[in-house]
Amino acid sequence: MPPGRLQPVPPDTYLEEILAVHRARAAQDARVLGELVAEAQGAPAPRPFAAARRGAPGGGLAVIAEVKRRSPSRGALDEDLDPARAAADYEAGGAACLSVLTDGPFFGGSPADLGAARAACGLPVLRKDFTVCAADVCDARIMGADAVLLIVAALSDAELASLLALSAEVSLAALVEVHDEAELDRALRAGAGIVGVNQRDLTTFTVDRDRAVRLAGAIPPEVVAVAESGIRGPDDAARLAAAGFQAVLVGESLVTAGDRRGAVRALAGRPVGARTGASRPETGAMR
Repeated sequence: MPPGRLQPVPPDTYLEEILAVHRARAAQDARVLGELVAEAQGAPAPRPFAAARRGAPGGGLAVIAEVKRRSPSRGALDEDLDPARAAADYEAGGAACLSVLTDGPFFGGSPADLGAARAACGLPVLRKDFTVCAADVCDARIMGADAVLLIVAALSDAELASLLALSAEVSLAALVEVHDEAELDRALRAGAGIVGVNQRDLTTFTVDRDRAVRLAGAIPPEVVAVAESGIRGPDDAARLAAAGFQAVLVGESLVTAGDRRGAVRALAGRPVGARTGASRPETGAMR
């Protein structure tokens, strides 16, 4: 597949095709892992992503605001998006963290977008990409990310545990993304300290706006809970906060908003309800 591919992906092959591209790249990567780990550990100190995730600057629901040019299902959102300007607007609107797409072939992003966004604000930044190997984790830290995304549906149990451990080793927080109860169980067994419930099905790309609320009660109270996808405005944010989510990760509705500062401000700070999930022993996976 050409590196610059920006064509829509058939919905029934979305995750399969993207993972195939990323795993093929990983298989061709001849860099020495030990050297990458050392470089990652020597990078400038990260910003505390997990600490920021525990609440908005003024208290209540936090917003992880996303920098994203396009998506496989919707196509272009803002092809001319300026990552630095978007990051500054998000911070001014009260965002607690950023999420920056670095996948090029499917989302039109790049590591340069992450660097520009992070340099334009004081917020911690999640590298939003399809992490499939140890080098991806190290690269996230090297390019300046403060957190990395681990998608349970894309990883075996062994890979998930290994990449979580490596994330901690190189001082990265890890947002572990799940889509259903079985994936949530896998994430918790692996020691995830930050769990994101993605309401978008990565096979069909359809959104189930009740998914996060259904899963909320099964997330232990000491785990930071983040709701992702399908968050269109204040009503959605308020419902998710009431269900016990400390944060929402929002992309499309913020990127396409005429007033990005105002759009963030309208979501942040909603009162967060209590979750009733059973506690589990601390694992040290969250920073």
